[in-house]
Amino acid sequence: MSSVLLVGAGPMAVAFAEVLRAQGHAPVVVGRGAASAAAFEAATGLPVVQGGLGQWLSAHPDLPSAAIVACGEKWIGVETRRLLQAGVKRVLVEKPGGFDADDIRETARAARRHGADVRVGYNRRFYASTERARTMIAEDGGVTSFAFEFTERSYVIESLEKESGVKEEWFLSNSTHVIDLAFHLGGRPETWQAHAAGALSWHPAGARFAGAGRTRGGALFSYLADWGAPGRWTLDVLTPRRRLVFRPLETLQVQSYGSMTVEPVPLDDELDRRFKPGLYRQVQAFLSDGPSVLPDIGEQVEMLAVYLAMRDGRHSR
Repeated sequence: MSSVLLVGAGPMAVAFAEVLRAQGHAPVVVGRGAASAAAFEAATGLPVVQGGLGQWLSAHPDLPSAAIVACGEKWIGVETRRLLQAGVKRVLVEKPGGFDADDIRETARAARRHGADVRVGYNRRFYASTERARTMIAEDGGVTSFAFEFTERSYVIESLEKESGVKEEWFLSNSTHVIDLAFHLGGRPETWQAHAAGALSWHPAGARFAGAGRTRGGALFSYLADWGAPGRWTLDVLTPRRRLVFRPLETLQVQSYGSMTVEPVPLDDELDRRFKPGLYRQVQAFLSDGPSVLPDIGEQVEMLAVYLAMRDGRHSR
């Protein structure tokens, strides 16, 4: 069994631990607080080394070859850079790769400085629905257009107990899940017009978002999100032959050209039902030596220009 360092002991770390053990790895788990450590140990049966990553690194000069950072949102960038400074060369960090845009950029600079491979964990790229859609898109000759919605459930989020500043960064830390998936399948945006309006007590940057644009490959796209109204995450991807409907994202439906019928697509989604959806294949891709669809931290910095423009209602130039 190979050893992987797992930083964090919260619910996301529990999900990673379950996947790592199923793949034959023995995770070394490092956490900070006693309460989260106790909950983690109760859920997994695995011990947690308390005291924080800095203390653990000072006592363990022989580092694992790979680490997964799944701690609290405010600390993922800090802990990733701590690993890079210590000499770890392969890191998977939970989305979006840092607490805010500056934190993400700082982590990218650290990765370049230390010659490390840092990947950002967007697990929805690894859903069975996404993998099946990639095949269908290739069969059809590519995407011609796509539309997505990333409305958040404000009535749930506003009551969540989070560290100071976390909910204010919700667009980056959570909504980019569906935005990343849309551009992963539809293509990297080249030009766009973005609009934002309103504000929420927990997200003053905006409450309503809409826009449209064109990808580098020529596909047209549009999006909408109204965090003060009912809604959900959705994605429709259109090819010359089919409309691929993700609603919810874990499922896939198809409407064929010339038909008005929308039919479910059978999926081999056993792994998505056994574990947190997408996580098994994501970890597998991270720990393998082959090519991966996981974005690296440099790509994430490039996409920041798009994410921040969408959040702030700024057009491309």
